[in-house]
Amino acid sequence: MIKFEKVTKVYADDSVALEDVSLHIESKEFVSIVGHSGAGKTTLIKMILAEEKPTRGTVHFESVDIHSLKKSDMPKFRRRIGTVFQDFRLIPNKTVFENIAFAMEAAGRTDEEIASDVPHVLELVDLGRKIWSFPHELSGGEKQRVALARAIVNQPDIIIADEPTGNLDPVNTYEIVQILKKINDLGTTVILTTHNKGVIETVGRRVITMERGRLVRDDKDGKYAI
Repeated sequence: MIKFEKVTKVYADDSVALEDVSLHIESKEFVSIVGHSGAGKTTLIKMILAEEKPTRGTVHFESVDIHSLKKSDMPKFRRRIGTVFQDFRLIPNKTVFENIAFAMEAAGRTDEEIASDVPHVLELVDLGRKIWSFPHELSGGEKQRVALARAIVNQPDIIIADEPTGNLDPVNTYEIVQILKKINDLGTTVILTTHNKGVIETVGRRVITMERGRLVRDDKDGKYAI
């Protein structure tokens, strides 16, 4: 599904964020990407989202070179990817329902689809009772579950979760990981970046380790080796 071919990224200040990275992520995989700060994880994610272009090499999504897409084709491409971040990025003056509905409206979904799908996706993340709450009324774990619901409501092919448990306690971290595993079991590819060894051990799936812009390990069985 996603293929990096000898990708190097050098920024304007001559810092090398990625160096000769080649990897292949299959459809329906759950892949964790680990590495210390500055290892290149964020740049790797930005390559998939077409927010950064390689200095050398190519990144393909299915058969398409992501960075050859026309600007007019980018919104359609990005709708195939759901994203979740450490800082939740909820709209503070909108309810849980409205936060998720906003993502559906942006994708051109109908009012009928929104009315049907938002409650359904909130049940999937065990948050149906909070549908009319505002973000300030939610715990950190609940906010992240709303963010997950928003990411999956348009049924993307891929979920990218960038340090989604970084601000959460162990209990909420465990719950978020279980939801990500459930999403993956339902057929969605999941790409997770994390520093958390416990998360890696809980997931127990493929782990890619990065160091100074290079891919240094690719383990199939969930090893955390930093």
